[in-house]
Amino acid sequence: MAWLTTEQIKEMGFARVGEDVFLSDKASYYNCQNIRIGNHVRIDDFCVLSAGEGGTDIGNYVHIAIFSSLIGAGNISLADFSNISSRVAIYSSNDDYSGAFMTNPMIPSKFTNVQHGDVKIGRHVIIGSGSIVLPNVTIEEGVAIGALSLIRKDCDAFGIYSGSPAKRISERKRDLLELEKVFLEK
Repeated sequence: MAWLTTEQIKEMGFARVGEDVFLSDKASYYNCQNIRIGNHVRIDDFCVLSAGEGGTDIGNYVHIAIFSSLIGAGNISLADFSNISSRVAIYSSNDDYSGAFMTNPMIPSKFTNVQHGDVKIGRHVIIGSGSIVLPNVTIEEGVAIGALSLIRKDCDAFGIYSGSPAKRISERKRDLLELEKVFLEK
Protein backbone atom coordinates (compact mmCIF):
# COMPACT_ATOMS: atom_id res chain seq x y z
CA MET A 1 0.00 0.00 0.00
CA ALA A 2 1.36 3.43 -0.91
CA TRP A 3 0.66 6.35 1.41
CA LEU A 4 0.20 10.01 0.60
CA THR A 5 3.11 12.16 1.73
CA THR A 6 2.69 14.89 4.33
CA GLU A 7 3.00 17.49 1.55
CA GLN A 8 0.36 15.78 -0.59
CA ILE A 9 -2.01 15.67 2.38
CA LYS A 10 -1.46 19.38 3.09
CA GLU A 11 -2.16 20.26 -0.55
CA MET A 12 -5.52 18.47 -0.43
CA GLY A 13 -6.89 21.05 2.00
CA PHE A 14 -8.26 18.92 4.83
CA ALA A 15 -9.88 20.89 7.66
CA ARG A 16 -7.51 19.14 10.08
CA VAL A 17 -5.05 16.24 10.00
CA GLY A 18 -3.26 14.96 13.08
CA GLU A 19 0.03 13.14 13.49
CA ASP A 20 0.94 9.59 12.47
CA VAL A 21 -1.73 9.50 9.75
CA PHE A 22 -1.60 7.02 6.87
CA LEU A 23 -3.88 7.88 3.95
CA SER A 24 -3.80 5.59 0.93
CA ASP A 25 -3.00 7.21 -2.38
CA LYS A 26 -5.56 4.84 -3.92
CA ALA A 27 -8.45 6.09 -1.78
CA SER A 28 -10.72 8.95 -2.89
CA TYR A 29 -11.26 12.05 -0.75
CA TYR A 30 -13.97 14.58 -1.69
CA ASN A 31 -14.65 17.96 -0.05
CA CYS A 32 -11.51 17.68 2.05
CA GLN A 33 -12.26 21.06 3.62
CA ASN A 34 -15.07 19.26 5.51
CA ILE A 35 -12.94 16.33 6.71
CA ARG A 36 -11.20 16.38 10.10
CA ILE A 37 -8.76 13.56 10.91
CA GLY A 38 -7.24 12.90 14.34
CA ASN A 39 -3.96 11.22 15.30
CA HIS A 40 -2.92 7.65 14.50
CA VAL A 41 -5.40 7.08 11.68
CA ARG A 42 -5.13 4.69 8.76
CA ILE A 43 -7.35 4.77 5.66
CA ASP A 44 -6.72 1.89 3.25
CA ASP A 45 -6.89 1.49 -0.53
CA PHE A 46 -10.10 2.09 -2.47
CA CYS A 47 -11.95 3.79 0.38
CA VAL A 48 -14.19 6.75 -0.47
CA LEU A 49 -14.67 9.66 1.93
CA SER A 50 -17.17 12.11 0.47
CA ALA A 51 -17.98 14.72 3.09
CA GLY A 52 -21.10 16.80 2.73
CA GLU A 53 -22.06 19.99 4.54
CA GLY A 54 -22.09 18.20 7.90
CA GLY A 55 -18.53 17.03 7.45
CA THR A 56 -16.65 13.91 8.47
CA ASP A 57 -14.90 13.71 11.83
CA ILE A 58 -12.40 10.92 12.50
CA GLY A 59 -10.98 10.55 16.00
CA ASN A 60 -7.71 9.05 17.21
CA TYR A 61 -6.51 5.48 16.66
CA VAL A 62 -9.07 4.79 13.93
CA HIS A 63 -8.76 2.32 11.06
CA ILE A 64 -10.93 2.38 7.92
CA ALA A 65 -10.28 -0.81 5.94
CA ILE A 66 -10.14 -1.41 2.20
CA PHE A 67 -13.19 -0.63 -0.01
CA SER A 68 -15.13 1.18 2.75
CA SER A 69 -17.10 4.37 2.14
CA LEU A 70 -18.34 7.29 4.23
CA ILE A 71 -20.78 9.31 2.14
CA GLY A 72 -23.52 11.91 2.61
CA ALA A 73 -24.59 15.42 3.48
CA GLY A 74 -24.98 14.86 7.24
CA ASN A 75 -22.12 14.58 9.70
CA ILE A 76 -20.35 11.24 10.04
CA SER A 77 -18.24 10.94 13.17
CA LEU A 78 -15.96 8.08 14.13
CA ALA A 79 -14.83 8.29 17.77
CA ASP A 80 -11.47 7.18 19.13
CA PHE A 81 -10.48 3.52 18.74
CA SER A 82 -13.28 2.75 16.28
CA ASN A 83 -12.66 0.26 13.51
CA ILE A 84 -14.41 0.06 10.16
CA SER A 85 -13.82 -3.33 8.50
CA SER A 86 -13.56 -3.86 4.75
CA ARG A 87 -16.49 -3.04 2.46
CA VAL A 88 -18.46 -1.16 5.11
CA ALA A 89 -20.73 1.60 3.80
CA ILE A 90 -21.76 4.45 6.09
CA TYR A 91 -24.41 6.81 4.69
CA SER A 92 -25.56 10.14 6.13
CA SER A 93 -27.90 10.61 3.13
CA ASN A 94 -30.34 8.14 1.61
CA ASP A 95 -32.79 8.21 -1.29
CA ASP A 96 -36.52 7.51 -0.83
CA TYR A 97 -37.02 4.00 -2.25
CA SER A 98 -40.85 4.03 -2.01
CA GLY A 99 -41.46 5.00 -5.64
CA ALA A 100 -43.22 8.19 -4.59
CA PHE A 101 -40.15 10.16 -5.69
CA MET A 102 -37.41 9.88 -8.25
CA THR A 103 -33.92 8.82 -7.20
CA ASN A 104 -30.26 9.53 -7.98
CA PRO A 105 -28.12 12.65 -7.81
CA MET A 106 -28.69 13.58 -11.45
CA ILE A 107 -32.35 14.43 -10.74
CA PRO A 108 -33.19 17.93 -9.39
CA SER A 109 -34.00 17.86 -5.65
CA LYS A 110 -37.62 18.99 -6.16
CA PHE A 111 -38.29 15.54 -7.67
CA THR A 112 -36.48 13.54 -4.96
CA ASN A 113 -36.92 13.01 -1.25
CA VAL A 114 -33.40 12.41 0.00
CA GLN A 115 -33.18 12.02 3.76
CA HIS A 116 -30.09 13.37 5.53
CA GLY A 117 -29.04 12.60 9.09
CA ASP A 118 -25.94 12.43 11.22
CA VAL A 119 -24.20 9.14 11.93
CA LYS A 120 -22.28 8.78 15.18
CA ILE A 121 -19.91 5.87 15.72
CA GLY A 122 -18.79 5.63 19.37
CA ARG A 123 -15.48 4.77 20.97
CA HIS A 124 -14.26 1.19 20.57
CA VAL A 125 -16.95 0.34 18.03
CA ILE A 126 -16.07 -2.31 15.46
CA ILE A 127 -18.23 -2.68 12.36
CA GLY A 128 -17.89 -6.03 10.58
CA SER A 129 -17.13 -6.47 6.91
CA GLY A 130 -19.88 -5.76 4.39
CA SER A 131 -22.14 -3.94 6.85
CA ILE A 132 -24.26 -0.91 5.99
CA VAL A 133 -25.06 1.97 8.34
CA LEU A 134 -27.95 4.27 7.35
CA PRO A 135 -28.56 7.96 8.28
CA ASN A 136 -29.78 9.09 11.71
CA VAL A 137 -28.00 6.28 13.56
CA THR A 138 -25.93 6.37 16.73
CA ILE A 139 -23.79 3.35 17.51
CA GLU A 140 -22.81 3.82 21.14
CA GLU A 141 -19.49 3.03 22.80
CA GLY A 142 -18.17 -0.52 22.68
CA VAL A 143 -20.67 -1.94 20.18
CA ALA A 144 -19.61 -4.78 17.87
CA ILE A 145 -21.50 -5.16 14.59
CA GLY A 146 -21.38 -8.58 12.91
CA ALA A 147 -20.42 -8.91 9.26
CA LEU A 148 -23.10 -8.22 6.61
CA SER A 149 -25.39 -6.38 9.02
CA LEU A 150 -27.82 -3.57 8.19
CA ILE A 151 -27.86 -0.85 10.85
CA ARG A 152 -30.94 1.35 10.55
CA LYS A 153 -31.58 2.02 14.26
CA ASP A 154 -29.44 3.13 17.19
CA CYS A 155 -27.28 0.52 18.93
CA ASP A 156 -26.90 0.65 22.73
CA ALA A 157 -23.49 0.55 24.39
CA PHE A 158 -21.50 -2.68 24.64
CA GLY A 159 -23.92 -4.80 22.67
CA ILE A 160 -23.14 -7.24 19.90
CA TYR A 161 -25.49 -6.68 16.97
CA SER A 162 -25.96 -8.77 13.87
CA GLY A 163 -28.39 -9.36 11.03
CA SER A 164 -30.44 -7.51 8.44
CA PRO A 165 -31.89 -5.54 10.08
CA ALA A 166 -29.44 -5.85 12.94
CA LYS A 167 -30.63 -6.97 16.36
CA ARG A 168 -28.82 -7.11 19.68
CA ILE A 169 -27.75 -10.71 20.12
CA SER A 170 -25.36 -10.55 23.07
CA GLU A 171 -23.36 -8.41 25.48
CA ARG A 172 -19.79 -7.35 24.68
CA LYS A 173 -17.07 -7.51 27.31
CA ARG A 174 -15.72 -4.24 28.68
CA ASP A 175 -12.14 -5.43 29.27
CA LEU A 176 -10.99 -3.19 26.43
CA LEU A 177 -11.61 -0.13 28.64
CA GLU A 178 -8.93 -1.30 31.09
CA LEU A 179 -6.61 -2.13 28.19
CA GLU A 180 -7.14 1.40 26.85
CA LYS A 181 -5.95 2.88 30.17
CA VAL A 182 -2.79 0.76 30.12
CA PHE A 183 -2.18 1.57 26.45
CA LEU A 184 -2.54 5.34 26.95
CA GLU A 185 -0.24 5.33 30.00
CA LYS A 186 2.60 4.07 27.81
